[in-house]
Amino acid sequence: MALLKIQRTMARTVVFTVSGRLDAENVSELCRLIDAEPAGAVVVLDFTDLVLADRDAVRYLRDYETGGRIVLRNCPAYIRVWLAQRRLIEP
Repeated sequence: MALLKIQRTMARTVVFTVSGRLDAENVSELCRLIDAEPAGAVVVLDFTDLVLADRDAVRYLRDYETGGRIVLRNCPAYIRVWLAQRRLIEP
């Protein structure tokens, strides 16, 4: 079972610090938290302590980032590559 920790902080912007592994099993929890924020709010996802993300999770991140709902901070290079190379993560 994958372990994921999400910590919410707020100054001027809502920041979710994501730690551990982000995968198909637990990305729905992260999406639920993002969706619970007020409409129009941009959520920062800080991946400083992210250990691993799978392609299913990256698909969700791509959709949220493309929609302007999230900003990725301290994003691992492999996730940026997957986001840029859409064909690699399409089902």
